[in-house]
Amino acid sequence: MSETSSPQITQLLHDWRGGDQHALERLTPVVYEELHRMAKRYMARERDGHTLQTTALINEVYLRLVKAKEVEWQDRAHFFAVSAQLMRRILTDFARSRGYQKRGAGAHQVPLEEAFTVSAEPSVDLVALEQALTRLGETDARKSKVVELRFFGGMTVEETAEVLQISAETVMRDWSMARAWLQRELDTGVRHGG
Repeated sequence: MSETSSPQITQLLHDWRGGDQHALERLTPVVYEELHRMAKRYMARERDGHTLQTTALINEVYLRLVKAKEVEWQDRAHFFAVSAQLMRRILTDFARSRGYQKRGAGAHQVPLEEAFTVSAEPSVDLVALEQALTRLGETDARKSKVVELRFFGGMTVEETAEVLQISAETVMRDWSMARAWLQRELDTGVRHGG
């Protein structure tokens, strides 16, 4: 994420929150490139033949952001964290609507460790990951947020630390522990039929 545009984005978010609809018009082109990068990075992990396109994902995120009038935008980092969360929800809802959760529905099983790397290869079952991540969030919300921001949002360790207001070392520790926990959960689910 571009640090040079951080004050501009933050100001536009504050103006938009204050009711200036023109601020949203000025904000859109400023954040579009970063939203596109986030969506493209995530979509690269999806299986071949995925019918949801990067642009459609961005458009859906944008529509939901525009409707999110109750959000008290804090800054650029908060905006992209919310965007990452929306991408997670949209992609999971899309997977559910297409029935991909039914016994994997042809999903290519890849170890979670591999799924956390940027790759054009198909990834873990998104619905199973969503369910495991929700369970993780019930026991450790911060670790769940770290995974959401890094995996779904494509954020770096430093960006994640900025959003969560913790150290980069804490992000790395949470990231490592969360991946191990999620892998165990996903392995257990596969062994028990989902």
